Amino acid sequence: MFPTLETDRLILREISQKDVNAIFSCFSNEHVTRYYGQETLETIKQAEAFVELFAISYKEKRGIRWGIERKGHKGIIGTIGFNSWSPKHKRAEIGYEIHPDYWRNGYAIEAVLKVIEFGFDELGLTRIGAVVFLNNVASSNLLTKVGFQKEGVLRDYMYQNGQAHDTFVYSILKRDK
Repeated sequence: MFPTLETDRLILREISQKDVNAIFSCFSNEHVTRYYGQETLETIKQAEAFVELFAISYKEKRGIRWGIERKGHKGIIGTIGFNSWSPKHKRAEIGYEIHPDYWRNGYAIEAVLKVIEFGFDELGLTRIGAVVFLNNVASSNLLTKVGFQKEGVLRDYMYQNGQAHDTFVYSILKRDK
């Protein structure tokens, strides 16, 4: 059963086909995808494939992705979750995005803190990593604010629009909390 998480203002819940339009709205926005390592979506079909990919990833224990919904409001404003989840090695990488209409409201940090807690306490992770484009200052600031440490630079690690980009790699360990 897919876990639903709750914070003061948010519900982190399973993403379903009813969320396709919200997924498309987020991932078709170049302000969201410019530091994502993912091409900007152009069709609803691509958003439907994303939703299916999230479900398959969870079923195969390779990742888990929640829709971020504000309490008292229908529809998601973004997603958050773990990619590259390795239960054997007790690690995963966190990833998240929020639609620009909801930036600078503290929703991302609230969701990140809850997902970190879930990762350590419920999934038994000992390491949560994050990979961030060098120019993504907002994400770098968020991660360091919640306790991630910058470990270094991964050269030509992510491709965006056919161009290789360097990224920072961050981590937080269970023993750091």
